[in-house]
Amino acid sequence: MSNVHVINHPLVQHKLTLMRRKDASTNSFRRLLNELAMLMTYEVTRDMPTQPIEIETPLETMTGTVIDGKKLVFVSILRAGNGILEGMLSVVPGARVGHIGLYRDPKTLTAVEYYFKMPSDMHERDAIVVDPMLATGNSAIAAIDRLKEVRPRSIKFVCLLTCPEGLAALQAAHPDVPIYTAAIDRQLNEHGYILPGLGDAGDRIFGTQ
Repeated sequence: MSNVHVINHPLVQHKLTLMRRKDASTNSFRRLLNELAMLMTYEVTRDMPTQPIEIETPLETMTGTVIDGKKLVFVSILRAGNGILEGMLSVVPGARVGHIGLYRDPKTLTAVEYYFKMPSDMHERDAIVVDPMLATGNSAIAAIDRLKEVRPRSIKFVCLLTCPEGLAALQAAHPDVPIYTAAIDRQLNEHGYILPGLGDAGDRIFGTQ
């Protein structure tokens, strides 16, 4: 589990707890997710490459440090991944965005792809794949399988919640991909949902059933 990073900052855990509550409104859930995504972005991008730049302050010239946000790609696993994007982009507004459309077959729980769109020159870019839940791991594995075909410079995976089954599956398939999460919950139920979890993240973000 050395490649699994649990972001246990008090603010992250506080907001996650409020999101878990079944009586949290769609508006509240979405707002908390946006705030939590911003906080998680700080940890996930901690090792981003930087470069020196000379600037003028009101008093003198100095050498500061900047990132090249255009080299970063946030890859959203549709549809729920889009709920994380806004918060992450507010922290790194220069990042590019890719999308992988997957849905989970309700009978087999396997991931079926229906859309794939990435920025050009992925071999020069660092990819951060985002999806609120890492449950069975099938969607994450399929997304990263597909993403590796365009050969990004590096890949990380970010989720709000996961469980031992999802972690084991993703690490077995892609041991080179670091996983960042706010919590590792107890288990999956027979329908492939995380327990205690927070329900269906997509439905709660978009107010659907």
